[in-house]
Amino acid sequence: MNHNGVNSLNFSPETGKLILTTGDGGSAYDPFNLSQDIMEIAGKIIEIDVNNNTFINNPPIVTRFDELPATVQRNLSVMAKGVRNIPGISFQRYYDQYIKYLGNVGQNLIESIFSFTDYVPIPVTEITQKRGANEKDFINLGWRGWEGDFPTPIIRPCPTNSSLDEKTIAYFQEAVDTAAKRILPLTCYYHDDSRSDKFSGTALTGVQAYMGTSIPDLRGAIVFIDFARRDLSPARGVLAYTKVRTVCKQNDYSIINTNYNFGSQPAFYTSLGTNSTQTRLYLGVYSSPNVTNFNQGTVFEIL
Repeated sequence: MNHNGVNSLNFSPETGKLILTTGDGGSAYDPFNLSQDIMEIAGKIIEIDVNNNTFINNPPIVTRFDELPATVQRNLSVMAKGVRNIPGISFQRYYDQYIKYLGNVGQNLIESIFSFTDYVPIPVTEITQKRGANEKDFINLGWRGWEGDFPTPIIRPCPTNSSLDEKTIAYFQEAVDTAAKRILPLTCYYHDDSRSDKFSGTALTGVQAYMGTSIPDLRGAIVFIDFARRDLSPARGVLAYTKVRTVCKQNDYSIINTNYNFGSQPAFYTSLGTNSTQTRLYLGVYSSPNVTNFNQGTVFEIL
């Protein structure tokens, strides 16, 4: 994953289009607020119409939609903004509609999972020709004003007490301006959580819906993984789940304990997948945080 460029590509069974997610383009805290700027490619979820082949010699290097060639603009629509870093989108068929689930990787405090069903994709040609689009038409995850369910904080250690830290709202006015425009997370978990039934995470790396029957307690659940728990040696990833509440309120989550023995090797949870019917779950594990350390990955099925 890289929040400076392309995060993920997913095929949408709902529309038959390719879904591209882009990072916010910043080193930290989205310093230029690209994720909320509708003309910027960064920090967005974009639909690509792959049925229209567009071939361009020497494509330009661009950062804005209005810098793209017109033939490319015609194949693109924007689904959502306010994105920091999305590891992928999961589609869950529910009667005649699809529920979309996605995770937004946090900055320093919170990892969050969002869900939505209905959305209005805005054609890029409409954005560029009108030099903007109606704010209410976008699914907005809230970044950079919001990190999950909190106004985005800048965290500084307390110089006199190492057990304490100072949290200051990074962008107060933006948090206020986007408070009623953003969608709320389905669930969140934190980088620092002392509760015995929770965990302190580092980065959300996968979200999938499960519709199988072989694991009854997970039927209809949203399963997600974190790269590695904090303060564990050797490193261990985390598997957890949440469920959708019918009242559309934020839900809690539970840890899924596994009995696999990784021995003395680290086990970073890097990816989560399903089969086409979402009845089987697959977990990608790597024994090094560095992808250039080759041949250290394993794919497990969760039973």
